[in-house]
Amino acid sequence: MTTRHHALEIALTRPLTPGELQRAAQVWPLAADPTRRRLMAVCRASSPGRAARRLCHRLDAHLPIDVITTHYPDAYGRLLLTVRLPPAADSALRATARRAGHAPSHHLEIALHRALAAHARQEDHRVETAVRHLLDGTTPARLLAAVAHALTPPQGPTE
Repeated sequence: MTTRHHALEIALTRPLTPGELQRAAQVWPLAADPTRRRLMAVCRASSPGRAARRLCHRLDAHLPIDVITTHYPDAYGRLLLTVRLPPAADSALRATARRAGHAPSHHLEIALHRALAAHARQEDHRVETAVRHLLDGTTPARLLAAVAHALTPPQGPTE
């Protein structure tokens, strides 16, 4: 298998101090967002999973890592998600997965899909409620025109 570079995003449990970020960047080149709670790294490995494990192994002692994800989706549109759970949460997940007859990773995947689906339903309901509220004060044609206007990028002066 060929070795490739993988872009990984690291979500931290808390913001890093400037000193912590500097020390971690000496172990592995990192780019931080302004809040220092999300970091980007590039890792050379044969697979995204190996890249995440290598990054975690090298940085675990230096960073309060919460989640590592691949930054770009694979050919199937999926991202690799590596979750670092506290020991109590990890034990609870393993016990629940065992009772359900699943591997812990599969059980977490099912729970994540359910949570994302619930969030999507809530967001759909919120938007539909807002649109119905707007329709109480105007016509569908005026609302559609206003949405189209709001979504159209502003045009500079033409000469």
